[in-house]
Amino acid sequence: MGRYVARRLLQMIPVFIGATLLIFLMMYVLPGDPVRALWGDQRVDRDQMEAMRASLGLDLPIWQQYLNYITGVFQGDFGTQVATRREVSDVIMSALPVTLRLTALALLITVVLGIGMGLLAGLRAGSRIDTTVLFITLLFISVPVFVIGYAYQVFFGHNLGWISPTVRDSESWGQLLLPALVLASLSLAYVARLTRTSIAENKRADYMRTARAKGLTQRRAVGVHLMRNSMIPVVTFLGVDIGNLMAGAIVTEGIFNIHGIGRVVYSALMSREGSTVVGVVTFIVIVYLVITLLVDLLYAVLDPRIRYA
Repeated sequence: MGRYVARRLLQMIPVFIGATLLIFLMMYVLPGDPVRALWGDQRVDRDQMEAMRASLGLDLPIWQQYLNYITGVFQGDFGTQVATRREVSDVIMSALPVTLRLTALALLITVVLGIGMGLLAGLRAGSRIDTTVLFITLLFISVPVFVIGYAYQVFFGHNLGWISPTVRDSESWGQLLLPALVLASLSLAYVARLTRTSIAENKRADYMRTARAKGLTQRRAVGVHLMRNSMIPVVTFLGVDIGNLMAGAIVTEGIFNIHGIGRVVYSALMSREGSTVVGVVTFIVIVYLVITLLVDLLYAVLDPRIRYA
């Protein structure tokens, strides 16, 4: 196990470098000069711009800028905003709790409703329940998230008045429920379909017939054997999907006026604050890589036949 973890950590290095280098080049090379963008169309003294570039390290060659950035990341420094001179790590930490609450609630909804719907549909494949689940999930997959968000706002917020259409208190779990439902809609649909397919396939496997022949009850055969073997592809998807939920929060937080990581990225893009965008994406890449490793290790728990050398 230790050798496997060490090998996976080494494999993460080129992935991390490739992802961060790509977003770094996109923000610091393609858009142009971030210092000049502060003044827009106004005329500014060239010496003043050069002094600001030098203070931020933007006068260095691009490879050296990236090397300095990566070195700073391993020391907890994700860069400095050009306009406000505020540390990007402080910006991330101030907005991160809101996004983590939203993502955690969306993940909980995805797991509970997605696996529950998939289990019902898989055990009754071909029935009306199965057809209904497939139709609902196809609807969630087909409709864009921002359309679902506005539809939920109108129906649950304005028409029924059950939930506030906009979030006034980002620390309230109740007010985050509607945005979490919107954020989880696409992931929920995929998890339900993936669970349904895995359950329907595994319930016809030889080990299920053996379990029934030994006299196990339906509940025990499904709960102990069928669910455990069917959850491996679902866990794989959920591990990858945590990063997708954090990235998808950009749209959801904009719809519901939530001041989290998504709003930070949106504001940074509008003001061309490349350092903020690079810092946030770097943080999400780190989260994604760590969770992917944990998911791979979880396979051995779900399936005892899996052993890592």
